[in-house]
Amino acid sequence: MIKWVVVLMLLGSAVQADTATFLSKKRWTFDDENFGGVSSLHILEDGKRFLATTDRGQFVQGHIERAGDVMTDIIVDKMFPIRDPAGVPVKGWKSDSEGLAVRKNGRIYVSFEGYHRVWTYSSVTSKAAWLPRHKDFKTLQNNSSLEALAIDAKNRLYTLPERSGKETRPFPVYRYAGGAWDKKFSIPRKGAHLVVGADFGPDGKFYLLERAHEYPISFSARVRRFTLDAKGFSNEETLVETRFGAHDNLEGISVWRDAQNRIRITLVADDNFRFFQNTEIVEFVVN
Repeated sequence: MIKWVVVLMLLGSAVQADTATFLSKKRWTFDDENFGGVSSLHILEDGKRFLATTDRGQFVQGHIERAGDVMTDIIVDKMFPIRDPAGVPVKGWKSDSEGLAVRKNGRIYVSFEGYHRVWTYSSVTSKAAWLPRHKDFKTLQNNSSLEALAIDAKNRLYTLPERSGKETRPFPVYRYAGGAWDKKFSIPRKGAHLVVGADFGPDGKFYLLERAHEYPISFSARVRRFTLDAKGFSNEETLVETRFGAHDNLEGISVWRDAQNRIRITLVADDNFRFFQNTEIVEFVVN
């Protein structure tokens, strides 16, 4: 089993983090024209089954087979079209689903860019229900809006756009609770990395996945972890920062506790439906 320790980089006020150790990565293939562009991932509590969404409006249910800490296969069990409030499968510019959050009772939330919104579902086959839109959603950049979506233990939703508008401007955090969105919090923007995914871990902390791009097709991924309380995000730690080209376009994150009681970070790469990119899943463990 190949293992290596991720180099921890101290950025700004970041504090020393626990060591995040690379476990394995596995290319994910499936012979279906609708498969690809996987941008979000939710690992279920058994650590094997998962739900994902794609850039072309598909729910993907599947499971991961492992030998110890190494992934040996990634299997698609079923795919379902993501539906609009009328029950019609989403198409075109309205189908770019990017963020995914799932409540303990199974209710699903999906964030979209293109047409900036969050919809909710009782199941993968149900029609969508609207969540109100924050007034900012209408003004977000095309193809750079609601990339990340996470849900905390109190069932409050958090979403972030990919870009903040300026390199010196923090990423705004929109929180949905009590039937409305607020924008009380933000997260510092550090360097070239942009927001692509988020999750709350079993430790109650907020994990933010960010990606940087280097011409022509090379990506670096970073995972930062924060404590969140009534005053906002604090105690920033950089857990993972990969070299350019180590992995493909990592865009989705799921943080969960494995059978050894370790916090595991599972990331998924979006191939953008391009033949020269790969859909892959990469796993780390936080010691």
